[in-house]
Amino acid sequence: MIPSFRWFGPTDVVTLQHIRQAGARSVVTALHDHSCGSLWSREAIANHRQLVENADMKWHVVESLPIHESIKQGKPESERYLEIYAESMRNLAAEGIDVICYNFMPVTDWTRTELAHPLSDTSTVLLCDGAGLAAFERHVLDLGDLETRYSADELLAGDQLWETLDDAAKDRLTSAILLGLPGTVDNLSPTEFKSMLADYDGIDAATLRSNLVRFLEYVTPIAEEIGITMAIHPDDPPRPLFGLPRVLSTGDDFQKIVDAVPSKANGLTFCSGSFGGRLENNPVEIFERFAERIPFAHFRNVQFLNEDTNTFCESPHLDGRVDMIALVEALRNEEQRREEEGHSCPLIPVRPDHGRELIDDSTKQSYAGYSYQGRAIALAELLAIEKTLNRTSLKG
Repeated sequence: MIPSFRWFGPTDVVTLQHIRQAGARSVVTALHDHSCGSLWSREAIANHRQLVENADMKWHVVESLPIHESIKQGKPESERYLEIYAESMRNLAAEGIDVICYNFMPVTDWTRTELAHPLSDTSTVLLCDGAGLAAFERHVLDLGDLETRYSADELLAGDQLWETLDDAAKDRLTSAILLGLPGTVDNLSPTEFKSMLADYDGIDAATLRSNLVRFLEYVTPIAEEIGITMAIHPDDPPRPLFGLPRVLSTGDDFQKIVDAVPSKANGLTFCSGSFGGRLENNPVEIFERFAERIPFAHFRNVQFLNEDTNTFCESPHLDGRVDMIALVEALRNEEQRREEEGHSCPLIPVRPDHGRELIDDSTKQSYAGYSYQGRAIALAELLAIEKTLNRTSLKG
C-alpha cells in the first residue's frame, strides 16, 4: 500500500509535518477553499501540490472534486458544470494527479447522529443511530413516507428517543446530522436543508443512477485520455435517508454502474466503513469482487450497537465487524497481481479513515472524524499488518 493521510489544507490543525511523522508518504487532499462547481486552475493545483511535496510527500489522490447538484439532478444548467469539471480534471492530470475520488450522494457527504460517542476507553468516535435519524426526519423536518426507509423498530425507538431529549440534546442531534464537509455544502439550518431536499422531488434511485451514468459517459473518455481514474465513494451510511435516493450502498449497486459504463477509468473508492455500515454487506468480499477497479481505499472499522435500529459507531481499526487483517491481505494480493501484470505503479493509496478522538486531540478544532492521533495509530496498525503478511509470505 501507499500509506496516505487526508489533509484539509493550510487551515487544518493537522499539519503536513504531523502527517509525515505518522508515516504517510502520500497526502489525500483537495482545494477546500474552492466552492462546489468552481474551476480548479492549474496554478492553484500546482501551488497546493508544492506544499505537499515540500513536506516530502506526494499528492496522488484528490478527495474530493465535488459534483454540482445540478449534475446529480440532471438539470439543463448541468452542461456548464460538466464543462468546468472536465477542465478541472485536465488541470489536475497536468499536475500529476492519478485519481479523483468523488461521490454521488445528494445534498450531504456523510451523515451521523453523534460526533463524539464515548467508547469504553473514553476516546470518542462518530455514531449513526437509526432511531436518531428517524426522530430527526419526523420531528425536525416533518417528512412523510418514513415507513419506506425505516423499520417499525426504528420509528418506535425514534419517537421514544425524542421524548427523552431536552432542547440542548435536540440541538446537538440536529447539528450533527446537518454538518456539511468542506468542499460540498456549508452547515445548514433545517429550513435550508428541507429546501434542498425539495430539489430532489421526483428523482428516484433509477433517475439518480441515470444521471450518474450520464456524468460518467461524459467524464470517463476524458479520464482515459489524460490518465486519471474516477473513483466513486459509496453511500455513507449505506441506506436511504431524508427521502433522497441512494445508488451505491452495496456491491450489486456498483456492478450496475460498471455494467452501464465499463470504461477502465470508472473505478471505486473502496471504503470499508461505508460498506460495513450495512449488515448484509461483507466488505472483504466486496473488495475482492471489484479489486481490479479500486485505485484508492479508505480503511476504517465499525461495530453495530443495535441491529434492530441499524445503529453503529466507528471503532478502533482492529476491533470491529470488518476483518482488517483479511482486508489488508486482499489489498496485498491485488497489488501483487498488478505487479505481475507489469503495472507501472501497482501499489494502492490507502488512508485510515475517521479515527478515534483521543485526549490531546479533544483540545483542537479538527474536522469531525479527522483528529490526528487516532488516525496515526490506525495507520501504524495497517502498516504493521502489511509488514507481518509480507514477512509470513517470505517465510512460506
